[in-house]
Amino acid sequence: MLTDFTRLRCQAGYSVDELARELGYSERQVFRWESGEVKPRKAVLDRVRDLAGRRREPPPFAGFTFIDLFAGIGGLRSAFDEAGGRCVFTSEWDKYAQLTYQANHRDNRPIAGDITKVHVMDIPGHDVLVAGFPCQPFSIAGVSKKNALGREHGFKDETQGTLFFDVARIIDAHRPAAFLLENVKNLQNHDKGRTFEVIRRTLQDELGYELHVRVINAKHFLPQHRERIVMVGFRERTAFSWDALQLPPIGEKRMRDILHPEDGSEAPEGHFTEGKLAKVSDKYTLTDKLWQYLQGYADKHKAAGNGFGFGLVGPDDTCRTLSARYYKDGSEILVSRGKGKNPRRLTPRECARLMGLPDDFRIPVSDTQAYKQFGNSVAVPVFREVARIMRPHVLEMIAPSEGTPLLKYA
Repeated sequence: MLTDFTRLRCQAGYSVDELARELGYSERQVFRWESGEVKPRKAVLDRVRDLAGRRREPPPFAGFTFIDLFAGIGGLRSAFDEAGGRCVFTSEWDKYAQLTYQANHRDNRPIAGDITKVHVMDIPGHDVLVAGFPCQPFSIAGVSKKNALGREHGFKDETQGTLFFDVARIIDAHRPAAFLLENVKNLQNHDKGRTFEVIRRTLQDELGYELHVRVINAKHFLPQHRERIVMVGFRERTAFSWDALQLPPIGEKRMRDILHPEDGSEAPEGHFTEGKLAKVSDKYTLTDKLWQYLQGYADKHKAAGNGFGFGLVGPDDTCRTLSARYYKDGSEILVSRGKGKNPRRLTPRECARLMGLPDDFRIPVSDTQAYKQFGNSVAVPVFREVARIMRPHVLEMIAPSEGTPLLKYA
């Protein structure tokens, strides 16, 4: 259970060790406040409230508004902020993701929780709807897991699969100029293509939007193989074309671009790195027991002709897709530490970099929650580029009549 102190700390965007330094107390004392074991003094609470109440300057407003659904930690929000949009509504049900979102996107409004409980008329009017609706029901890993548990998947998964229809009901009610939807590549093939056909028919035939679909690999921008389906829709006919995308050649980015250099060229950060050289903490190195298990697991599946196993990378490599299960054993992306040494997991900061987030992105939650959040996030540079090529078509559609100021929402 989250204490009020924890909520304030996360809203301020501080990790436990950062706040301890800011307040001049030990980490142990801050943890006691976090757990509710000891009640902080009024002066301490007032100081943390002051830190939480500070607001960053909002980005320049270039004439379109958007809403951020299934927002996670705000990866899509970051992309559309940079395109000059203004976010007017956010929905995210996970309380820990809300904390990270609030620490990095400081709006003077609450985050709405479960979107299925929000009436469409309680959502403000907007020009663009942005949504990375839950992908587990359609992902290869998600389908395999649900089959093993004897559970339905796709639209038959009542807790997640039908959330697309909440997106559809909001589009139908507000008729935004455009939308951007994101999901896993497997969405196209799920249930022999029938799932995607329902989505296409709903958006294009029933709601009447001009639909553009493309699978984009984050490897163009980041050292990570991460294919996602991107669905862009416009209320009116446009000259939008995927040909306008500017995709750097695959392979330009390598793991060395996101790994801690461990040579003193960056300052140590929290419990991720330590010492004069900012070496990665030993806590991220796999134990002998776990490393032996992963090697045995890989050997067993290799002998059976399967491709399952860990992914070992060095500075010159690219890596597999970072997933929300990374916190369990880190097996999909293990960093080699040289012959005779156990590999290590990525730190949460390296995971943030792997998703294209800047080093000033605040990580106020535990490592476990951070790994889940980054694994569920989007590769920000991909959607920054998509937002860039959408922007002129959105502005053209919402352009006021002659003599009316463009910034109608300012």
